[in-house]
Amino acid sequence: MTDLWLISVPLDKTSLTSVDKLKRQIAKTNLTSCCRFSIPELKVGILDSLLSVSDDLSKLDTLTESVIKKTHQCMREVMEQSDDKVLENALANGVDLMSYVTKFQWDKAKYPTALPLSTLADIINKEVSQMETELKSRAVAYNSVKMSLQSFEHKINGSLHTCSLSDIVRREDLVVSEYLTTLLVLVSRGSYLQWERTYESLSQFVVPRSSRKLYEDGEGGIFSVTLFKRAVCEFKAKAQESKFSVREYSFDLEEKKQQEMKKLCVHKREQYGIFVRWLKVNFSEVFVAWIHLKALRVFVESVLRYGLPLNYQALLLQTDRKRSKKLRDELSELFMHLDPTATADKTELSFDIPGLCQQEYSSVICFNINTNLLEIS
Repeated sequence: MTDLWLISVPLDKTSLTSVDKLKRQIAKTNLTSCCRFSIPELKVGILDSLLSVSDDLSKLDTLTESVIKKTHQCMREVMEQSDDKVLENALANGVDLMSYVTKFQWDKAKYPTALPLSTLADIINKEVSQMETELKSRAVAYNSVKMSLQSFEHKINGSLHTCSLSDIVRREDLVVSEYLTTLLVLVSRGSYLQWERTYESLSQFVVPRSSRKLYEDGEGGIFSVTLFKRAVCEFKAKAQESKFSVREYSFDLEEKKQQEMKKLCVHKREQYGIFVRWLKVNFSEVFVAWIHLKALRVFVESVLRYGLPLNYQALLLQTDRKRSKKLRDELSELFMHLDPTATADKTELSFDIPGLCQQEYSSVICFNINTNLLEIS
């Protein structure tokens, strides 16, 4: 499992020396890999607005994490746990998530750097909130179609009382004339002998020796019986008394069920394609917004921690999760000269799908991106 750590360090002489030491340590031990994370110069504003924006970005971070989790989970559910399909569609700007993060470039067209930080936060907030609302409605609509199809499939593939008989009953099995008709009777396995002995006596208008077993399963069998139409009601009543169940059947009714089934299948297939395309586009949008949000947070926290004029550097560290503790200790040791009193409360949020674990160590601002989807195979 791969961890991506986003750190911010001031460009003072001591910190630069520590960065050089870190790079030498990396080259010597393969503890991690390191590259610059490009963040443009944004509008700083006044201190009060920075503090307010910092708080807003933290809350927005939580919302965005939640939406990404929900979107990814929805992808997995819609694509029926196919990890390959999820990976094919969980992209950011057309590339895999790892490539997008490691080669991040600020989108100035979408998030103009001339805008105040609060406005940029509002843009991301509106985008993420709208997506969350639409995700809920689209998921409900798709699941409704899916459940309707599953319910119908369960019905026509279920018990002898409801299952489809299109592959069981042939036209030659049924006698349909001006005076005669053929009924289908459900008989439990333990009652076969009783049926054979008594069906002719359930009405005096039953055609003798007309019963044939058409199908059986573990539950019982479907038997045909031919009789005069005038005796149908009498036969059904007597059959029910003997615990035999007459099933209503006609080729027209069966054809109608098959057409309904095909219609539901086509509708689900159409909705699947529409929903997957929407998920793909909007997962990319929210993930891109999320990484811009992380860049915003690095910028804001760097200004608040290190002050003006802007003089900091953002670095992206990539390490194996098993080595995370060692890297954390290394960072703490290398940058222990930085003021610990500016540190916010330590928090740790972790989950299996695109998720961000934000930590602010006493020595250096650090964001830890840990996600299964960012793992390089």
